[in-house]
Amino acid sequence: MSSAAFILPFDHQSSGDVAPGLDPAKLWSVTPSGDKPPKVGTTRIFYNTPESKVTAISSLGEKFPSKSGDARREVVRKSVGSAVKDLKAIDGIKEVSIDASTDPHAAAVAAYLALYKFTLKTSPPSPFNPNQKEPIPEKLSFTPIQPSKEWERGTVYAKAQNLARTLMELPANMMTPTAFTERVKKEFSGLANVEIFVRDEAWAAEKNMNTFLSVTHGTSEPAKFLEIHYKGASSPNAQPLAFVGKGITFDSGGISLKPGAGMKLMRGDMGGAATVVSAALAIAQLKIPINLIVCTPLTENMPGPSATKPGDIVYAMNGKSVEVDNTDAEGRLVLSDAIYYTSTTYKPHTLIDVATLTGAMVIALGEVFSGVFSTSDSLWEQLHAAGEIEYDRFWRMPLDEDFNPQIHSSNADLQNTGGRPGGSITAALFLKPFADGIEAEDGKEPAMKWAHIDIAGTMEATRPTPYLEKGMTGRPVRGLVEYARRLANN
Repeated sequence: MSSAAFILPFDHQSSGDVAPGLDPAKLWSVTPSGDKPPKVGTTRIFYNTPESKVTAISSLGEKFPSKSGDARREVVRKSVGSAVKDLKAIDGIKEVSIDASTDPHAAAVAAYLALYKFTLKTSPPSPFNPNQKEPIPEKLSFTPIQPSKEWERGTVYAKAQNLARTLMELPANMMTPTAFTERVKKEFSGLANVEIFVRDEAWAAEKNMNTFLSVTHGTSEPAKFLEIHYKGASSPNAQPLAFVGKGITFDSGGISLKPGAGMKLMRGDMGGAATVVSAALAIAQLKIPINLIVCTPLTENMPGPSATKPGDIVYAMNGKSVEVDNTDAEGRLVLSDAIYYTSTTYKPHTLIDVATLTGAMVIALGEVFSGVFSTSDSLWEQLHAAGEIEYDRFWRMPLDEDFNPQIHSSNADLQNTGGRPGGSITAALFLKPFADGIEAEDGKEPAMKWAHIDIAGTMEATRPTPYLEKGMTGRPVRGLVEYARRLANN
């Protein structure tokens, strides 16, 4: 048997060859069938079909012909992803040709996401080992039977999400703030219209980023402030879109120490930074005609002799006083200065921040939806549409001023926690005063649209899906890239 295989998503109401000598309907008809129709992703493997090759036929389900739009795309993803998972379990297969004719973009996304499996085990050698001198090829390589630009675009989307998964999975000793910036520079190397700036703590101090720096005091790892500037618009001076990502490369909770059980998950507390830089990479690779600014404050949050203490009060970059009621609510501290710096320095038309911010979001939405808090109905609608297209879904949460007393009742202008009730909402409200330009003035539209995306629930998949293994998800990379692509097209 050769190392080649086919994946054929199968609509049970179709017939005829989709590749030379391969008629899915005829092949499926010779397999056992039960009383119930096959579920989406049910896969049958045929050896020596065609001669010396393997063919995986994966069901699109009995209701596929009635599906349309976003629902139809998701069925394709499930079908292709299920087949990839089955084939990657077979030793010896290396080259896979996929019938992507139904939806090339969705098929490519599913193939590359389903192939991904993070490990640092040494046998066989891991492609994720940061000490690896030469790259290790993927277990499977994919080729569409029908080449298309949509397949190529879907490949970029998926590989960007996989990069975010890797950045989040790597343990904190391998993904320090310094290591994060070095990896980002490597990934963007050679891309046109991109500049990368890595700022240090002295620079942050000059900018009076005191809420950001308050989180850095307990760790010996140098903090960094990473900026990515992409100028893809026809004019380099066109008003940019901005992404800001929380980059806590390990979150122990600081003096307000977290429980030990499950703390290793906090290696992924830089998921906001990982997803926005990965989305930016895809945007630059696809040459989407927009200008984009990405800012990520990067630090560990650790206890130590110099660590910030509960009750300490610091003055943020915008001049507001902030009481640190709980050092484990550090994400909003690093984000507040980053949001204010980005909004005032670069004057974006839209600023979207992404963060693994609150346990309350896990309780509210689980791992299905990322929570969105926005001052702009139109921005919410654009994000929602992009998320539905990619099945990287968002759910709008309230941003109501009636919750404000919970974070205004201390000796400072703001307190970094507001108690358990509405915890994700009070965290978003804490960030709102730092998003400069979101208030309407003199009857005019606000100068900036703002959305805060809390990915604390969607950062990790605790159960596998047809095209995602358990582990860090890299969400919402595809949703952000699709949002940017649609923004440019409009």
